[in-house]
Amino acid sequence: MTANLDIDQSLLNEAFKIGGKRTKKETVNEALQEYIQHRKQKDLLKLLRQIDFDPKYNYKSVRENR
Repeated sequence: MTANLDIDQSLLNEAFKIGGKRTKKETVNEALQEYIQHRKQKDLLKLLRQIDFDPKYNYKSVRENR
């Protein structure tokens, strides 16, 4: 898909240098992938905080029963 975007040139230049990609397209695509991965990780952390762990649960006993 072709898109015409008004991207901050200084940000793009810095990402281009840091990322070591050969083209601006590769740089932007990698940045988008990292952004998506970061957001998904944040969502998983939110879910993890909702889990109530039982302090009495003995995970070692489950391993011994195998």
